[in-house]
Amino acid sequence: MWPMGLMRNALKKQYARTMRDAYAFARAQATLHPVAQILDCGSGSGHERMATFGSYATDDDQFRYSGLEWNRDDVKRGNAAGLHIREADLNKALPIESESQDCVIAYSVVEHLLMPCSFIGECHRVLKPGGKLIILTPNISTYFTAAQILLGRMPSSGPHPDSNRLIQFDQPPQVSDVMRDDLTLDTPQHRHLVVFSFRALKKFLQMTGFCVERARGFGYYPLPIWAQSFFERVDANHCHQMVFACRKVIPKFNGRA
Repeated sequence: MWPMGLMRNALKKQYARTMRDAYAFARAQATLHPVAQILDCGSGSGHERMATFGSYATDDDQFRYSGLEWNRDDVKRGNAAGLHIREADLNKALPIESESQDCVIAYSVVEHLLMPCSFIGECHRVLKPGGKLIILTPNISTYFTAAQILLGRMPSSGPHPDSNRLIQFDQPPQVSDVMRDDLTLDTPQHRHLVVFSFRALKKFLQMTGFCVERARGFGYYPLPIWAQSFFERVDANHCHQMVFACRKVIPKFNGRA
């Protein structure tokens, strides 16, 4: 067996590559066609305004970026920088007019929500017919997760319990440098509450009235980096991260989400 230090370093390199490629793909899908009204859900202080839409010079009549964020300090920082970011709880109805947005992006967001299916329904509501939804989120149905469960460990992708001490005891090798020291707060930033499988999320998007135009997986752990690109293409169902690029095509289905 590999020494723990070598395995941790290998997983960190894989994770860094996975997130870099997943975000690059999501951003490319969001800007594939010109869009005017952009809604960034879980926007923070507005980092994706430049990271995703940097090719658009400034907000004007043809391009308007707005964000929704629960963290009040991030909202203040974004507004101080001249961005239109509103404080909002994504578990509730979005404070956005129906059929007003051309594109909604939600990068590393739905896994932090108590009501992710309701959130997807709200995304459908606020999008114009033909509008785009881009989601990036972890996948629970990975071989890496299955191996952890068979070993009696908790999945690294979540759901996470509300105990920092338990996470420190039972967490598998840390693959990210992000410190998860807020899991016991009322609104923790890093705690994963609901984690979809690739197939379940794709099906629900279709049930909600989206056409899934592109669906990709990234990170095929624990294979070496040189082998991952091939398996990501042939077996997205078991990749660590998943990106869905969808288009609103039909009315939302009747009934509760």
